[in-house]
Amino acid sequence: MAVAAGPGGTGYSAAVPVLEVNSLLVDTAFGADPGRAATGLPVARTAPESWLRAVSLGGIGHYAAARVELRRARASTTDPVLRSLTHSLEGSLLRQLGWHARAAAADGRAAALVLPATPAVGRAEDVSNVTWLTSKANTARAEAVCDALTGLAADALGTARPGLAARLLHRCRTHLEQHLADPGTAWRQRIRLHWVSAETALCAPGAGLIALPEPIGPVPGVAHTPSTATDPALAHAETALALAENSPSVRHRVKSRLLVAAAGAAGGDLDRSRALATEVAGETAEFELLPLRWACAMLRAGIDPESGGAAEAFECERLLAFRGGRLRSASDTLGHP
Repeated sequence: MAVAAGPGGTGYSAAVPVLEVNSLLVDTAFGADPGRAATGLPVARTAPESWLRAVSLGGIGHYAAARVELRRARASTTDPVLRSLTHSLEGSLLRQLGWHARAAAADGRAAALVLPATPAVGRAEDVSNVTWLTSKANTARAEAVCDALTGLAADALGTARPGLAARLLHRCRTHLEQHLADPGTAWRQRIRLHWVSAETALCAPGAGLIALPEPIGPVPGVAHTPSTATDPALAHAETALALAENSPSVRHRVKSRLLVAAAGAAGGDLDRSRALATEVAGETAEFELLPLRWACAMLRAGIDPESGGAAEAFECERLLAFRGGRLRSASDTLGHP
């Protein structure tokens, strides 16, 4: 697995698990035009391109079509890193719909494919460690490990286990420090780590499970003012947003703003939260990001019952179900989404 630099023009490049892929697919999955998936994508020629199509389709809530692409990708490759990425994405799609226990099974499969081959830093007998650290193929593997661990942490939150989530996040953070120490790498994994850290702090306020984030190291082309928030949830959300603002991905920027709005609301800053949620609502509509539009509508309904958020959330649920994504309700068990 090689790592290709995608579009961006910022301090980061879009990490993709292949050297040559269709640039339109990269830009839709991790770039400036996620809404392109709503009007048509290039046909996938390879398993990595099927994965990129699945990422893009999942971002706009076309869950059934995304699952088809994931099956195609897995049927077309024996590469454990790419197969791990497909399972992590499957877990993400399930988690977006509230099926956290089923997502944990997918994320567990993702972890199993990449964790056993990860060498431990500092073992004297591991003479190939330096080669591993500088290998592009194993950089992709290290990123896949982080995807699996943050996915499992988010799954743990959804099954009311914030302590487990915090332990998994610590493991992910350690893995980043050991194997992806350059702050200019793994932008997506770093953003996701801060997302789930913020969510864990929101889930267990006052429990001391999540510390304030460490300052972001210097990244070429990235200007960053450290968060001054003393609340871990808001500090991690703001750090994720700072990283996302300098990433290629519109989708990551929008979700990060939504998380800052949620953390602000939980901390009592309703004015800022309301303003950010209104901004995010417009962006999710502009870029066809239906899953985030539903989440934003739910937040708006909670902040201001007169905002029309509840009606919009209901309409989003209807569209998501039409596209193959049934949201889990309180009466559901572990059945199929």
